[in-house]
Amino acid sequence: MAPSNGLDTLGAVAAADLSRLNTFGLRARAACLVKVRSVADVRAAIATPQWSTGRRLVLGGGSNLVFTGDFDGTVLKVEIPGRRLLRVDDEGWTIEAGGGECWHDFVRWTLDQGWPGLENLSLIPGTVGAAPIQNIGAYGLELADRFESLDAVDLDTGALRMFDLAACGFGYRDSVFKRNPGRWLVSTVRFRLPRPWQPLTRYADLALELAARGCSAPEARAVSDAVIAVRRRKLPDPAEIGNAGSFFKNPVVDAERCARLLAAHPGMPHYPQASGQEKLAAGWLIEQAGWKGRSLGPVGSYSHQALVLVNHGGATGGDVQRLAQAIMADVEARFGVCLEPEPVFV
Repeated sequence: MAPSNGLDTLGAVAAADLSRLNTFGLRARAACLVKVRSVADVRAAIATPQWSTGRRLVLGGGSNLVFTGDFDGTVLKVEIPGRRLLRVDDEGWTIEAGGGECWHDFVRWTLDQGWPGLENLSLIPGTVGAAPIQNIGAYGLELADRFESLDAVDLDTGALRMFDLAACGFGYRDSVFKRNPGRWLVSTVRFRLPRPWQPLTRYADLALELAARGCSAPEARAVSDAVIAVRRRKLPDPAEIGNAGSFFKNPVVDAERCARLLAAHPGMPHYPQASGQEKLAAGWLIEQAGWKGRSLGPVGSYSHQALVLVNHGGATGGDVQRLAQAIMADVEARFGVCLEPEPVFV
């Protein structure tokens, strides 16, 4: 569909190429692409005639999407800027950022200002606005642990709503926004960074990296640097090889089931949860199923981290789906555990 006059004023692009706007590098086109830099831009897009009759997609950094074909609707590319300190007190700092800000750049900026708390989430690809949708997490920290509130535009009405922690319905790599795709566009996010700050270094890879650097009592930037080093060793750079980061969620099972699995597989990593359940390492399960470093057509499991699927060149979303389904089937056949993909299929 060609953009109307209303979308023309927003700089809309008809039949837009999305291959450079998703980190997997998958071939796809959108019927219409609109870059929004303010809530007013979002409302202007909603007011156009085709909005109410067509499909819609909110796009941040494209790091958690698998395009399975062309998108026959309007894509809103979130580019809302802004970073600022809202308040500071004896218990912490409250920081606000626009939904279009690069997540990693934002994390490093907070450290530059002397506001620690997000360092374990360094180098996660994507935007600030996409981070709460996925409730991103790494090395013992989830976004929900540092979250205060956010503003989101209702894409049905154009109304701006504030969501507190409870309203976001955060779960493991989940939120109310992920469960209602196409309904909300996150425009601004606020974080609460704690004082006094304590480093989170209990994850083995991170602790080993800090020890190798001689950091027995690390500052926040040292933790961030160590996280970046570990991630760069284990995960491919999307600029060099297409990928969407960790492709599968780490499955959570009850303690009894975990005990049965451990009896059959004594070396299986497992992590006790506050609920009494046990989290398993999806990467280990995939590797034991024989998929680490293997390919199916142009898509493969990364040779350094089985949890990551990579585009060796020219892959389609269908290629990604086929490999994901093959891995899931083999893991279930061997362990009786069902893996769940992290990315959203569009």
